[in-house]
Amino acid sequence: MALKDITLGQYFPGHTVIHRLDPRTKLIFTVAYIVALFLARQVVSYAILLVLLGVLIAVSRVGLKSILRGMKPILIIVIITGVLNLFYTAGEGEPLVSFWVFNIYAEGIWAAIFMVLRIAMLITCTFLLTYTTSPIQLTDGLERLMNPLKAIKVPVHELSMMMSIALRFIPTLIEETDKIMSAQKARGADFDTGNLMQKAKALVPLLVPLFISAFRRADELAVAMECRCYHGGEGRTRLRQLKLKGMDVAALLFALVMCVGIGVLGHFGL
Repeated sequence: MALKDITLGQYFPGHTVIHRLDPRTKLIFTVAYIVALFLARQVVSYAILLVLLGVLIAVSRVGLKSILRGMKPILIIVIITGVLNLFYTAGEGEPLVSFWVFNIYAEGIWAAIFMVLRIAMLITCTFLLTYTTSPIQLTDGLERLMNPLKAIKVPVHELSMMMSIALRFIPTLIEETDKIMSAQKARGADFDTGNLMQKAKALVPLLVPLFISAFRRADELAVAMECRCYHGGEGRTRLRQLKLKGMDVAALLFALVMCVGIGVLGHFGL
């Protein structure tokens, strides 16, 4: 897996309907979709959510290749989760396959399929949020949604800014890591051969230059913010004011209907 395959935190500019939605709408819709995923129980519910996700990907014009490339880093987690559900889900009646201490039931197969689908769809939906929303919009949307927490003295703006900056610098740090690895490979370092422990030990020399680079970038960012007289969220104005439009209201209503509908289908075992 190449580091360039990690696309979390990247933003793909565009003018699609999804790009134009208010960031608050996209955040709420993402949460609603995740809730619906956990309410889903059987094939019908998962099929509806999968079709909906496919429509969202098509409308966003992000491209299926970008989504699949971003899924590569978590592929091993998905596989392990599926295997664990396959072997450790008990069922009724005789097992389909039995060897040593492992038994595979039909219920285990379905549990593994549904769990793999759930994780893949959850991560894909989250990717769509970052792919179609710029870091600035994401910060503004998070801050507006968390505004009620100011009543209990929670530093809402600072938290939103930290989350946005962390998300924004994931691609930058990945690119920096790739450059350091290329430089060390040119000097004879080997990151590709050996067992898992040997590969992990080979990555240790990357940590020092990577941490130095990260601290340097953080210092440069802090100086740049101070030079622009940044003092937190109090009294700050915004270039683009967030305002819910008709499409946002329709999307929020659809999110509500989706959660209720999937919940009802789950109640009837569909």
